[in-house]
Amino acid sequence: MNHLLDFLMPPNVEPTAALVMLAASTAASFITIAFGIGGGVLLLAVMAILVPPAALIPVHGIIQFGSNIGRVVFMFRYISWASTWSFMAGTVVGVIAGGAVAPNLSPAVVQMGVGLFVLWSVFMKPPRWLSRIPLVTGVVSSFLTMFFGATGPFVATFTKSLALDRHRHVATHGAMMSVQHLLKTLMLSFLGFAFAPWIGFIGAMIICGAIGTFLGRLILDRISDKRFRLALDITLVVLSLRLIWSGSSML
Repeated sequence: MNHLLDFLMPPNVEPTAALVMLAASTAASFITIAFGIGGGVLLLAVMAILVPPAALIPVHGIIQFGSNIGRVVFMFRYISWASTWSFMAGTVVGVIAGGAVAPNLSPAVVQMGVGLFVLWSVFMKPPRWLSRIPLVTGVVSSFLTMFFGATGPFVATFTKSLALDRHRHVATHGAMMSVQHLLKTLMLSFLGFAFAPWIGFIGAMIICGAIGTFLGRLILDRISDKRFRLALDITLVVLSLRLIWSGSSML
């Protein structure tokens, strides 16, 4: 039993914090598939408070890859591939460019950047021209994800502009984010991040995310999200302010 706990527990993370993140992974996947967006940013904001800054973006990225793959598996037949291929090509360029810069950022800057990015995702939208060109969206969002992690709201602006029905929007967005997080994870591994000590925890987070995806898929067409979106935005704002304060106190 102790060996299992040692395998599942990530380094420098308290057991209570690990349980909170497992619950957050389930909730995040549920939110993403039920409402089309929001889970990745929510999970990033929670993890940024509980995970060492140097591990935040790599660990969050591989967990999100697992979560989005779940969406792809559940909703593969709904994916709109016409724009997805161009987005994937842009993702390769963006990840390489971001990887050349990302190692130079300090932990304080990462926390403040995440907080500011979460605020931006709640209140702002990307320029209209950016939402029209999948190749450019792939480049810019993948460059940003190397620093800030959850660029799902950014990519969702593009998928929304395709005027897809709800199922196709969720599936197409999931396919795009799966590729982005996979390439980011590979790049961060190449840059030297050691995933091995985190592998048990990452597996547990992905399993919890799959449970959330399954539950969210069941109610995709049945739930009203107006009030829930308001509550989600309030939570994200509070968490982002906490991150900005934490990062600024480290400078």
